[in-house]
Amino acid sequence: MFPGPVRSRHPLLRALPPLAFLLCVPLAGCGPGPAPGPSSGSVSGSASAPAGSSAEGAVRRAVAAWSAAPPERLAAIPLEGWSYEVSSVRVDGVRAFARAELHYRLTGYDAAPAGSAREVELTRGSGPDGSGGPAGPATPGGPGGSWTVVADRPAPGAPPQLWDQGPVGVARGAHALVLGGDGQSPEALAAIAAEADEAVPAASAAWPRPWAGRVVVLVPGSLEAMAALLGRPVEEYRGLGAVTTGSTGAGPAPADRVVVNPEGYGQLTAEGRQVILTHETTHVATRAATTAKTPLWLSEGFADWAAYRGSGRSAAEAAPATGRAVRRGDLPAELPGNAAFAFGGDGEALARAYEGSWLACRLIARKWGDAALVSLYEKAGREPLPTALDEALGTDLPALTRAWQQELRGEFR
Repeated sequence: MFPGPVRSRHPLLRALPPLAFLLCVPLAGCGPGPAPGPSSGSVSGSASAPAGSSAEGAVRRAVAAWSAAPPERLAAIPLEGWSYEVSSVRVDGVRAFARAELHYRLTGYDAAPAGSAREVELTRGSGPDGSGGPAGPATPGGPGGSWTVVADRPAPGAPPQLWDQGPVGVARGAHALVLGGDGQSPEALAAIAAEADEAVPAASAAWPRPWAGRVVVLVPGSLEAMAALLGRPVEEYRGLGAVTTGSTGAGPAPADRVVVNPEGYGQLTAEGRQVILTHETTHVATRAATTAKTPLWLSEGFADWAAYRGSGRSAAEAAPATGRAVRRGDLPAELPGNAAFAFGGDGEALARAYEGSWLACRLIARKWGDAALVSLYEKAGREPLPTALDEALGTDLPALTRAWQQELRGEFR
C-alpha cells in the first residue's frame, strides 16, 4: 500500500511539532517485515512447477478466477484495477503456493497502481467436484481435483496491507479518504477526515501550483499495527505523530499515504493535530517538485511554514528549543544540514533543526515574498542550491545564513 521511496515523519517533540520529511532511498517497508509463518511457501520437499506445466497453469487459472474482483469484505473501500500478477508457482502434493504482485488503485486518488507482494496458498480437492475450501472458486486441475485458494497473505518479508490486520473502516471528506484499521471508531475516522479537509485548502494556499488537491490518510489500529504496515520496528515510530510515504519527482504514481500513529496523534491538542495534517498534506502537495536535490531545511521549513501560516503563533511559542539555544549564546553557524534531521539522536538538537528550518522559510517569505519562497522550492529540486537562491531570491547562501542568524537574534534576545 506504500509506494515509497520517500518517508516523512512527524515527531511529537512539543505541543505543536514540525515534521521531518526524510528523503530516503529505501522503500517504505524495506526493512524486515513479519517473519513468514510455518505455512510459508518454503515447504520442505516442495518444488517450483515447471513453466508451462499443467499444474502451474491450473494454479494460475485458479488465482485469476479468485482475484477477478476485490473481496466482498473490502466493498466499502473504493478499489479499482484489482489484479494478482503471478510470478512463480510452487507445488507440494495437494498444496500450492503462488507468489504474486497485487495491483490496485484507490478510485479518484491513485494516478498509477499501488502494489503489494503476496503469497497465495491453494489446495487441490479430492472430491468429485474438486472443492478444496471456502476462500475461492475451484478451478479444474486435471487428475486429482481442482485448485482452490485457501489463504492470501503478505509474501515473506513484505509488509501487510491494512486489511490484513482486520476490518477496515472508511470515512470520506470533501478532499480526503480515511481508512481506519481494526478498532478505529467511525467517529474517530470522521474527525480525521474533517481535519484533512481543512489541511488540503491550507496546503493549496501555501503551494499555488497544480496538485491533486486530495489526500489519503491511513489510521492503523495501534502503534504496533502501524509499524507492521511500514515493515519497521515499533521503536522507530514511538513518539511520532504521523508518517508519509510516497515518491518524489514528477510522473504518475500512487497517491502518497499519510499514516497516523494513533497513540501519538491522540496526545495532541486539536491545534496540534491540524498542524500535523497540514504539514503532511503540504508534503503531498509538493511531491512533484521535491527531489533528492531539495535540502531538508527547505522541505521541512516550507511544510511548517504552510502549517503555521495564519496561526498567530510567535517564534517563542513554536520554536522553544531554538530560543533556549540562542539565549545561552549557541547561535547556529549554518542552516540545518540533512544529517541534522536524523532520528535517534539528541531530541533537543532535532527540534532545533526543524524550528530553524521553519524560521528560515518564514524569513524568506517575509523578506522576498511568498511567491519567491515557492519559486525557490521549485528551483531547488531541479538545480544546485546556489543557482536556485540566485535565480529565486537574488542572493547567496552566506547572505541568507547571515539574515537568518540576525532574525534569530532579534526573535530570541
